Amino acid sequence: MTIQSFFDPVADFLLDKKYPENSFYRQIQVHGEKFPDLKEVHIALVGMKEKRGAKKSESIERGSAEIREKLYELKKGLIPYRIADLGDLISGDSLNDTYQNMRQVGEALMKQQILPIFFGGSHDLDYGQYLSYQKLKKLVSLVTVDSKVDMEESGPEDDRHTQEIVLHQPNFLFSYTHLAYQSFLVDPTLINVMEKLYFDHVRLGQLRDKFKEAEPLIRDADLLSFDLSAIQSADAPGAVDAQPFGLSGEEACQVFWFAGMNEKLSSIGLYGYDPYFDDANNKTAKVAAVMIWYFIEGFYARKDSLSFKSADYIKFTVSLDMKPNTLVFYKSKRSGKWWMEIPHNDTARYDRVSTVPCSYADYQLAQKGEIPERWINAQIKLY
Repeated sequence: MTIQSFFDPVADFLLDKKYPENSFYRQIQVHGEKFPDLKEVHIALVGMKEKRGAKKSESIERGSAEIREKLYELKKGLIPYRIADLGDLISGDSLNDTYQNMRQVGEALMKQQILPIFFGGSHDLDYGQYLSYQKLKKLVSLVTVDSKVDMEESGPEDDRHTQEIVLHQPNFLFSYTHLAYQSFLVDPTLINVMEKLYFDHVRLGQLRDKFKEAEPLIRDADLLSFDLSAIQSADAPGAVDAQPFGLSGEEACQVFWFAGMNEKLSSIGLYGYDPYFDDANNKTAKVAAVMIWYFIEGFYARKDSLSFKSADYIKFTVSLDMKPNTLVFYKSKRSGKWWMEIPHNDTARYDRVSTVPCSYADYQLAQKGEIPERWINAQIKLY
């Protein structure tokens, strides 16, 4: 079965529109009468219509088309794109069939070194996104941005999907990070569960206080899942579970810029848009489109090779009066970003590297003779 068989073409009303020469649409391949040629493609846009996992849905299936319309109208970036819009993934006979379709498509694209951007549909679809990594024989790190923690014991799939990921067998989840949750929407016992599992979690208020400190967490992700309910309803009224508080549209774009700049990240998902709840101008679709635009710009601004022994990096060794006796840091000459070494034994599963993203603040803490919390958490995960 070819990858083309999983897709419906982009809606005719979008193909029939006239777009200026400098528009995003005119810079990419689009699945219309012909399926795109994936040779030399870097990024694939994958629209999602699946809504059976949502707690409520009036028109989720229209979401991908509305986001596309806003995205196509944006201006092109500075660097030539190698992007293909594959159309909308055909939903399966059952919700689980849709997850499996996502798995097969995601896996096939990533094996060709093509990064899929899943957009539209309900948030539980990140389970299918996660399954794309099952046959890749490596442990992966997942970052979720959501106003809630979707690890409930019962209810619709978009209330439970994160638990499905955590409990999935075979287990190939190395780490999980949850950003921008709101305490009054989350059962405290779920926070306790995450802490016992050594999962990183950052409340909305904490994230806003030290927004740049979230960048190393995002930089450690292999895949990122974003629920539009994490954005305040003033900027995203069309989120399925819109909340009065949350990230601003600008902050959401910053998250996607960080993700795009992450050389390690190989898929991203943007879920939870229902046009029925949006305003007359489809403001939420515009926010989602701009987020995708910033991700793409970040992707084409990637600078780091992650070859820490090369001349692109400066190595810093900090001596401590305790175990470990030394901490090793690396700073990129190209981007100014920081990493630190985490020692581990030879029995580590698969090819998990021992160098993890960190911030300059972690290096400063080590210089004061303190072990950064980020180092401790990474050490625990590796053992």
